[in-house]
Amino acid sequence: MTTQTLFHSTPFSNLKKHPFRPRRAFFTVFCSKPVSKYPPLPLKTNGYHGTSRASVPRPAQLENPDQSIGEVQFNMLKKKLEVVGVETGACVPGQYNHLLCPQCQGGESEERSLSLYIAPDGGSAVWVCFRAKCGWKGSTQAFAGSSSCSTTMNKVIPAKKKREIREEDLQLEPLCNELRAYFAERLISNETLQRNDVKQRKYDDQIVIAFTYRRKGALISCKYRDINKNFWQEANTEKIFYGLDDIVGQSDIIIVEGEMDKLAIEEAGFRNCVSVPDGAPPSVSSKELPPPEKDTKYQYLWNCKDELMQASRIILATDGDPPGQALAEELARRIGKEKCWRVRWPTKGRGDNCKDANEVLMYLGPDALKEVIENAELYPIRGLFNFRNYFDEIDAYYHRTLGYEVGISTGWNNLNELYNVVPGELTIVTGVPNSGKSEWIDALLCNLNQIAGWKFALCSMENKVREHARKLLEKHLKKPFFNDRYGQDVERMSAEEFEQGKLWLSDTFYLIRCEDDSLPSIKWVLDLAKAAVLRHGVRGLVIDPYNELDHQRPPNQTETEYVSQMLTLIKRFAQHHGCHVWFVAHPRQLHNWVGNPPNLYDISGSAHFINKCDNGIVIHRNRDPEAGPVDQVKVCVRKVRNKVAGTIGDALLLYNRVTGEYTAVNDQR
Repeated sequence: MTTQTLFHSTPFSNLKKHPFRPRRAFFTVFCSKPVSKYPPLPLKTNGYHGTSRASVPRPAQLENPDQSIGEVQFNMLKKKLEVVGVETGACVPGQYNHLLCPQCQGGESEERSLSLYIAPDGGSAVWVCFRAKCGWKGSTQAFAGSSSCSTTMNKVIPAKKKREIREEDLQLEPLCNELRAYFAERLISNETLQRNDVKQRKYDDQIVIAFTYRRKGALISCKYRDINKNFWQEANTEKIFYGLDDIVGQSDIIIVEGEMDKLAIEEAGFRNCVSVPDGAPPSVSSKELPPPEKDTKYQYLWNCKDELMQASRIILATDGDPPGQALAEELARRIGKEKCWRVRWPTKGRGDNCKDANEVLMYLGPDALKEVIENAELYPIRGLFNFRNYFDEIDAYYHRTLGYEVGISTGWNNLNELYNVVPGELTIVTGVPNSGKSEWIDALLCNLNQIAGWKFALCSMENKVREHARKLLEKHLKKPFFNDRYGQDVERMSAEEFEQGKLWLSDTFYLIRCEDDSLPSIKWVLDLAKAAVLRHGVRGLVIDPYNELDHQRPPNQTETEYVSQMLTLIKRFAQHHGCHVWFVAHPRQLHNWVGNPPNLYDISGSAHFINKCDNGIVIHRNRDPEAGPVDQVKVCVRKVRNKVAGTIGDALLLYNRVTGEYTAVNDQR
């Protein structure tokens, strides 16, 4: 939990007598009001540094000749810090100072979250905001050649030995009635408070809550919460989980984001729970995991690794907000996602989800919180799934809610028994030259547009744009584009029909074409097809033909390996985008060909064309007048992977040379 959202009300009005004035020896992090009201306080830092992009003033000449070089350097540094919004106030070189962050203004509580360190010579400074939702950091120098602040910090501030603390020294006391009432509002019982040794501490006439961090019963650290909902911990103590002793020897461990959530989980019946000590990061880091000794933000994990390693299941019950989910991911990265589970927080009414365990306890009760923990689900691992992840898709398939589960009709009744168009599949189309492969695909696309309203991307390298437009318009309008030669005496499409047809072309088809002399690669085609899917809602892609693509491949890669890789890319594109792909591939040169249809193994290049496709179709035109009409076309379905969509067989169509249409022949063979 963030320090601003761990508690949701302030029941301390009867306890507050004077403003909260902490002593500087007491805290690792202290949250206060703006810097103008209080002098800066010493603060330890992890030594973050960065580069400020702010413009800085040019060096000015010395106004006072009596000033030392160090004073001049420090004054220039302060001017540069003021440019980026850092008010130096009473800051002194060689010290760590806690200021109001100019970027986040300390959040709602205006906490002094910005740690500023100025090098002893006053020549450089480094800063970082420790608020999880900010994290602003940077560094600057007075003049070029000034000593690096980060180097100075490493030399001046050695690593300190972890401090040992005792309960008597901290002057911890049992909780007063007012604080017990505060916890009771959050459904935390006295028994739970006593078992977890929740204490209080009087400090300058104000009472703060003290969460004691223990290992094997010994006090390791203590975390406080004040009237302004600010949190801090005892300085220079070892970082461990809150409630660490509760997970010793446990096979199941629950990790939450705050102490209140740990107490809430116990009220639901689970004692095997711990809380992280430092809250959540703003987002998941994009960097590689650092080695344990440098993983300062998550040092508590490494300090408690023995307790975590013995567990077989770790339930991550962090907050439901983005920082909480980022914390879950960071924990899972370090623990191992294969051991992790996660929870889903329920709604508390009006569609709002509970943010954490304490909210579930407060609004829905302990039974609801227990159910959330018991129903924890496996933490997702990229690339590893369960059928449960796809139940919605499987349900829609069974109930046929999408309407195309068994494929979309081709528009020819006799072919529908053999082949139907299923989104996300790959159909390889082949046939000897001049058999009408491209013509048949165009006719199929027109039918699919009329039946289902599909739109298409066309990568047709053998067709001129105007010729392709003519063929499509003729099939759509069922009239010839011209009435010369092939048009015979059939009425030509009118100018009005032609204009309407152009609008239909524009709405239905999107062209993928190289505008120079280079050949398109398959990756180039698929990238543009993806854009057409996302931008225009395209449901089908035609690549016609294979031999017009650029097939450059590494010298050590065979054509068979290349074809396999290429077809894998096409299939992944089809499946991912729910787009049906028709890929036209010519057969190799047929020796002693006697007029029979080729088969899919005759395709030039590789047997992978038939091995990897979902559907394989051979288009064959009759060339022998004695064997039947020369306008008769046989659609030979030679492979159907999905038995729901069809089966192997032949269907006969008649080709209308005038309009380019295909009609079904009733008798099949």
